[in-house]
Amino acid sequence: MMETIIGRKREQMLIAEYCQSRRAEFIAVYGRRRVGKTYLVKNFFHNQFAFYMTGIFEGTLADQLANFSVRLSIHSQRQQKIPGSWFEAFSMLQSYLESLKGSENLVVFIDELPWLDTPNSRFIKALELFWNSWGSTCTRLKFFVCGSATTWMLSKIIGDRGGLHNRVTHRIYLRSFTLSETEDYLKANGFVYNRQQIIDVYMILGGIPFYLSMLRASLGVEQNVDQLFFAEDAPLRDEYGLLWRSLFKDAGKYTRVIELLAKHGKGLTKAEIVKALKATDNGAFTKVLHNLVACDFLRRFSAFGKKERDMMYQLIDPYTLFYIRFVKDDNHTDHHKWTNMMLQGAQNAWKGYAFEQVCLRHIDQLKQGLGVSGMLTNVCSWQCAPGKCGEEGENHKGAQIDLLINRSDGIINLCEMKYSSRPFAITSAYAREMDNRREVFRSVTHTKKALHLTIVTPHGVAHNSNMGAVQSQITASHLFLPPE
Repeated sequence: MMETIIGRKREQMLIAEYCQSRRAEFIAVYGRRRVGKTYLVKNFFHNQFAFYMTGIFEGTLADQLANFSVRLSIHSQRQQKIPGSWFEAFSMLQSYLESLKGSENLVVFIDELPWLDTPNSRFIKALELFWNSWGSTCTRLKFFVCGSATTWMLSKIIGDRGGLHNRVTHRIYLRSFTLSETEDYLKANGFVYNRQQIIDVYMILGGIPFYLSMLRASLGVEQNVDQLFFAEDAPLRDEYGLLWRSLFKDAGKYTRVIELLAKHGKGLTKAEIVKALKATDNGAFTKVLHNLVACDFLRRFSAFGKKERDMMYQLIDPYTLFYIRFVKDDNHTDHHKWTNMMLQGAQNAWKGYAFEQVCLRHIDQLKQGLGVSGMLTNVCSWQCAPGKCGEEGENHKGAQIDLLINRSDGIINLCEMKYSSRPFAITSAYAREMDNRREVFRSVTHTKKALHLTIVTPHGVAHNSNMGAVQSQITASHLFLPPE
């Protein structure tokens, strides 16, 4: 029995639209490991395919071809020989599909496609021949391919410059759940967590459906975290290595960048990353950064008024941030580490930073909350060091604003992101601090736009004499808005 799909409304609408077309369709579904690609396709079609197979992780060519034979035997309901090559395999698949008479779509789903491309297998060449010589002419064929190795999917399938160039008719990039989708998922699975608790979960697991599926509704947030990361045989303790191996063949190049940026929460420029890693600034290194951005591990953003070469890179993946900070070098002796840290108050500094990352993953919801979702905006950051803020720098102590929303209507929202389990109380000192940052920004950038102070905090701003210091506030109710 197939399960109801939570969220993914846009993706389901697109798949339905593609299946109603009167032409052959080649659809690539891609995204990071555990994000729910296979689940989406299988459940949308209720596991009913003309042909379905999945690649074997680190399998040999012989393994993959033997698996193909087994799957084709199951679908054709007769014993099939093991093909000697992928050219023969796709020829066998074509013959089988041609034997299926009628007017219904021929939905073919090949999962974990990158794993089939073993060394010297000529898999891509065989796939090119299959699609170009027959698949593209069969209007009934809806050919779905899927893969966690996002960079492989982008370079070998979607962005291929060879025989598959421009052959993919549609691509669907599956991102992690938003807070809204995470809430829907947890409710559907019997959880009664409030929104504060859901934010706490998201700050650790992100919106990765498979990780969320490991939570137990009978446990609190801290207990669940202990079970997933710190208990005996904790299931997410070994996920980190598997994650990078599944995404990239040369995983070490990527984890070096990831683990460096984990130590620099506000981000680094490419030049700073190259210098810190003693790397060579070449096309291969640029590709590493590009791939990490494409897979939603890094955020690439501009600083207000800076040039392209000053673009910043920031690690924003919740699971990775949490794992490196608390699990990677853990001695695994305290099986209740997260619960004990809560009692000691040792989580507070981390929670402030992790909440910022959650906000940065929900820029669309922030804009909805401000009523500017349809407006042209530029989202960036800004900072200046003491004495380096322009002509008047010697009079400034320095300032940093992690999120600015520069709007086309003559307003810039200077956003302050504050994690709090209750309405956030603006003290007189903090009101002066925010106002000082605004004035430093105004004097240094010489902007003529109106500068609105905006607080992003789960429970809003507490009612006191200083609440008027901000022009707008974003609460959990805004962060949990469904995607438009």
